[in-house]
Parts: sequence; C-alpha cells; structure tokens
Amino acid sequence: MTGPAVPFREIVLKVHSRCDLACDHCYVYEHADQSWRTRPKTVSDRVIAKTAQRLAEHAKTHALPSVSVILHGGEPLLAGPARLRRVCEEFGSALSGVADLDLRIHTNGLQLSPRYLDLFDEFGVRVGISLDGDRVANDRHRRFADGRSSHPLVLKAIELLRQDRYRHLNLGLLCTVDIENDPHSVLDALVALDPPLIDFLLPHATWDEPPPRPDGSPTAYAEWLLAVFDRWQEEGGPVPVRLFSSVLSTLSGGPSLTESLGLAPTDLVVVETDGQLEQVDSLKSAYEGAAATGFDVFEHSFDDVAAHPGVRARQLGLAGVSETCRRCPVVRSCGGGLYTHRYSSAGDFDNPSVYCADLKALVRGIDVRTRAAAVPPALTDRRELAAEQHDLTRTLLAGLHDALAGRGGARWDEAWGLAGVLESSEEGAAGLDRVLAHPYTRTWLLDVLEGLHAERPEAVGQALRLPSYVAAAAVRSGLGLEAPADYRDGRLFLPTIGELRLAGPGETGRAWVCAVGGGFSVRREGGGERIVPRGADGPDWLPVRYFATEGAPGFALDDLDPYRDCFEAPAAPRLGQVDAEAWMGAVGRAWELLEKAAPRQAADAAESLTTLTPLVAGRNAKRPHGYGTVGLVMAGETQELALELLRGLRRTRLRALLDVTDLYALDGAWEYRLPWERNTKVPFSGLLADTYERVGLSFLVPRFMDGVPEALDMMDGAAEPTVGGMRLLSSLRDEVRGVHGTSGMNILVNAVDQEPAR
Repeated sequence: MTGPAVPFREIVLKVHSRCDLACDHCYVYEHADQSWRTRPKTVSDRVIAKTAQRLAEHAKTHALPSVSVILHGGEPLLAGPARLRRVCEEFGSALSGVADLDLRIHTNGLQLSPRYLDLFDEFGVRVGISLDGDRVANDRHRRFADGRSSHPLVLKAIELLRQDRYRHLNLGLLCTVDIENDPHSVLDALVALDPPLIDFLLPHATWDEPPPRPDGSPTAYAEWLLAVFDRWQEEGGPVPVRLFSSVLSTLSGGPSLTESLGLAPTDLVVVETDGQLEQVDSLKSAYEGAAATGFDVFEHSFDDVAAHPGVRARQLGLAGVSETCRRCPVVRSCGGGLYTHRYSSAGDFDNPSVYCADLKALVRGIDVRTRAAAVPPALTDRRELAAEQHDLTRTLLAGLHDALAGRGGARWDEAWGLAGVLESSEEGAAGLDRVLAHPYTRTWLLDVLEGLHAERPEAVGQALRLPSYVAAAAVRSGLGLEAPADYRDGRLFLPTIGELRLAGPGETGRAWVCAVGGGFSVRREGGGERIVPRGADGPDWLPVRYFATEGAPGFALDDLDPYRDCFEAPAAPRLGQVDAEAWMGAVGRAWELLEKAAPRQAADAAESLTTLTPLVAGRNAKRPHGYGTVGLVMAGETQELALELLRGLRRTRLRALLDVTDLYALDGAWEYRLPWERNTKVPFSGLLADTYERVGLSFLVPRFMDGVPEALDMMDGAAEPTVGGMRLLSSLRDEVRGVHGTSGMNILVNAVDQEPAR
C-alpha cells in the first residue's frame, strides 16, 4: 500500500527531552528504552519546520479536516517561551488553509506562568497537567531529584489555569494509578480542582516487568478503579472521567474514547527532538528501540511511517489482538488493552494485556453497576419506541430540508411554511404527527435522501411530494386550512387518506384541499370546487380503508401508498371491496388464533400495529420503512396466516429497535453456526434476527424452539452485544421461560406440523 489505512490525525512533538522532576514511574527515563540520553535537549528550528511541512502534506493528501499537535517531553515547558512560540507559528502557517490546527501541551506544570499562558492564549494551545491526587498520592512518585515535594507547585499551576482569563485553555488532569493510594482521597482531591476532565492511566508495565500487586490480587487495579467509579457515581459524576466514559460508550455500542482501551486503530505518530519518527511513546517501556521506525522527518513522509509493521499492527482493530482476546466477550470495550502492556520477550505483542484480569473485571464491574440505567427506554417501553421512531422521521425530514439547500424552490418553501403553521396548534400538530408516523413516509424520505446523495436528477421531484403530505395533515387537523398539493398523472394522492382522480392520464397540476365536515374539499386551478367524503369508494375516489374487525385491532389496509412496495414480496395492487373484506376477514381470524396462542404478544402488537399491506407471492427488493406496518401474502389457511402475521410483527419490531438503538457492535467480526442449520454460518446480526423470530414463532409452533437455548448461550458469551443487546437477550430468555405466558403454545402444533421450521 502506498498510503496509510488510517491517516495520522495526531502527532506528538517532543520539544524538550529532559525533565525537572525525577518521577520513578516515568516510562521515558526509568524504563527499558534510554534513547533520550543521545538526543538533543531541545527541538531545532529545522525539525520544527520540516515536521510542520510533513503534517501539512499529510493533511492535504488525506483531506483531513483537522489535526492535533501535542507538545511533549520530557517537560515541554523547559523549551522556553521563544521556542514554543516558534512551534506555534510554524505549524499555524503550514496548516493555514489546509486543516484546522488543534494545539495542546502536556506538562507537569512546575514552570507554568502567565508568560506561558498568555502565549498559549494567543495560539489557542490547551494545557493538560499531570497530578496523581492529594499530596500523599502525588509525592509517592512525582518528586524532585532531591526528594522534595512537587505538589504545592503543581497546585499553584492549576490555580493559575483556573483563572477566568485562562480557563478556556484547561484540558484537565492526568492521573497515573497507584493502588497504594486511597482511591477516594485521590478522586476527591482531583474533583476539588474542578477540571474539565480527569484521565486515569494505568502505570506502564509488561509481562516481563509486571505491575506491582502488593496484596497479590489479579484484579487489584480494577478494584481500585471501581472504588473510584462508585465514589464518582455517588457524587453524580461531577467531572467527566475519560476511562469511565470510554467503557460506558463501548458498552452501549459507541467508540472507545481513549487509546488505552478499545479497538480503534491508532492515528498517532511521535516526532523526537532530533526529527526521528517513532511509534507511540509508551513502547519505550517494552525494550530498547521498541518505538523506533528508522524514519525521520527529513527523508520520510508520515505515509512511510504508517506502512511500518509496528504501526500497521496497531491499525488492525480486532485482527491485531491475540487469539485469546478475540474470543473474549469484553474485547470490544478493552480492545486487548494498551499495545505496550501486551509485550513479553517470549511472545512479543501477541498476548493479552498484563492487566487482562483487571480490564475484564473493570468492564464487567461498570456493566453491572450501570446496566439498568443504560438500557435504552425503547427496549422496555413500546410507547417510547414509537416516540423515538417518530423523532427519527422528523429528523430525516429536517435533514431533507437541509440537503435540498433551496433546490425545492417556492413549492417546497410554501409546504414547509404551512407545516410550521400546523405545528403551532394542537390539532394541526396532531394531524402532522399522524401523517409523519405513517410507515411509508419513512420510505419516501429515505428514497429522496439517497437520491440526492447519489445526485439522481429525479430526486428533487420526489422531494416535492411534501405538499401532499402537508395537505393530508391539514385535512386530518380539521382546521379549515386550505393547503396546496400537486396531482400527477391525473391523480391526487393524500397519504393516509386516499387517492382522487382529478384529470386524465398524464395530466399534472395543482389543487387546494381543505377539511370540510367528514371529508374535504378540492379546488383546482381553473375548475370548480368538489366535496369528497372520506368513506367508501366512489367513481373517482379510492380511500385508504380502516378496519376494526372482531378479534383484530384497528389499523389501515394500505394498498394505495406509492411507497408501500418495500417488503420481501411485491405489494399487491388495489383490492376490490369484496376482496378487501375477505382479506380482512382472514386477518381477523388469524388474529383471534394469535390471541389464544400468544396473548401477550398479540396485546403488545395491538398497541403498535397501525398498517397492513397486502402482498403477492414473489421476490422483491426489501427497503426501509417506518414502525408499525406488516406486509402479508394471503395464505390459504388461517394457521399459516397467523404464523406469517407473527413473523412479520417480530421482524418489524426488531428492525424498529435497530433503527433507534445499538444492540450490537463489530457485526461481522465473528461468525456463528446456526444451531438449526449446522452448515450455515452467520454474523451476530443474523443469529440475533433468526433467534428473535424463532422465539416468537415458538408460541405457535413449539419446534421453532429447537436450538434457541444454544443460540442464546452463544450470544450471551459473544463480544458484540451492547448493554441494550444484553437486555434484549434477557427478555428473550424470559419469553423462553414462559414469563409472558405460553398456555397456548401447542395450539398449532398439529395444524402446521408439516411446515419446516425456517
């Protein structure tokens, strides 16, 4: 490869290679690599200029919107204000017009003064300070060479940074964990300084030089951090803690927020004071030369560094961790631990972290403590799921408005403005909500957004169906507000209401509709006014039918919406009245059977199902749609139709959950053999979908339960499920145990015994 799989977005520039403290846990001076002894104390003008040039080239090549430069050491403030000004000016000039520049400095704070902070304010350099807690904790390691305490001077620097004129430069505090320190005292001391962020760091160690464990506990560091976590939670999380935020993020399906955890590929390179390009600095804890690449800024680009095997190894994500880690269910959160901490002279870096037991205990401890609060409400409350689905549709509509960027012209602006008028009243907002909540409104929005993204010429025309949606909402509101809508091919379609023929085939034009009594009026340009009742079919009028037959909930039979063709089987054409009544009668009988066999599932579905669409046998391209619809092919037997109805209900709910929650992450990283199809392997998403469906169908046909316990065990031990995913698996186990009632489970066993358990 000629370029990096992941471009560098962050560089660490060593501006000074010496320090004014003698911390005994420092990886630069106290660990295996002692290359600092042969390097210049201060970075030269030549190295500064060439590094800035290389970074600008890299940002331009990879179209990076922003890059970070971290000024580091040793102690970077020892470089002096003049040298640091030169760094800021050089990088600012090189990156101007190429990418935004984020400048930071990590310091022990001893030299910090208004002179430095005024310089940092001028160039927007944010400051992170190392502090290990109260005086007792900090002085355990962070002392001067003669043994004097550094704590008072660090506090003085932090207080200076907290002044109003400098507060915006404060990045927060970095604290290296020492389990000999009292965890509560450490947290209390750090929180008392009101930092914007606290970052706890495990002391650098390897399998050859493991971390101290005074009591011999393999999880001593996890126990210390969980004690901090408990205190932090008790106090309401007064300050963000990066380590905790990262674990909570990954448990919920989000990204890691720190290099020390998670599977995100590295995007950092180090530039030493002599211009040598190195890997992440902590590798100096492993062995002499572990961080070296053999490259420098004078002869090599950052792309050259990215091709180095050591850098590549940290850009492989899951493939870059040991086999032991790949099989571990917490790997998505811990990421195998910091790369440095995996080293052993026997196995190189192909090992779990030397903190493996700690990381596993930490992730599981945080999971147990927060799972109830972290479960998305949509998983446990169907009304919340419906509300989040509705919010999603509104977000998509707002996104479409932004994506059009004025290309919709006056017609779009008029409809958008009228939607705002409807929103201003309770009746109008209810009418608009009803139309936006229709499942196929989502299909329209996604089709248009996809078309705009692909620059399809017809996409703007599709977007201009908005007036019809707003007009339908105006009719539903009953406010007497006249709304314009377009008719196409002679037909005016009002979503959720019906279709009216206004002119001959091929004709287009505008009409104005207004709620009148139990129907609505239609006025065309150059034509008279017409009153349309919203009831039965008429010569030119096809309403969306709404049924509430005995045994079934009230819902729409939508065989009109132009965006209803989104299921695995093709949508049927408009049914005649006799066929529609027969279809609904069959659905009513199937629903009655479903209520007997699975009363809880039927009751839940009755609260969420709003729309049924008839399908015909065949294959079709499945497309997204909103919550609350099921497409059904009319089966010959009531029992078969009940099974298909339940299958559709399970699929549509799982799809709705996946729209608004993260149930799993890293899908496809592992494959699982289906217990009911031993020759078939699927990703986690496929195993979950099949299992979720089969648990539901087992209420009607018990043999669908075959293999389900095995599948649940596989998923419980997998790395992919989030907190929400684990909650869903728990609810599936509840269903399997019959918590929701299985009294009717055998009702169809004889009737559909010949049907294969798909």
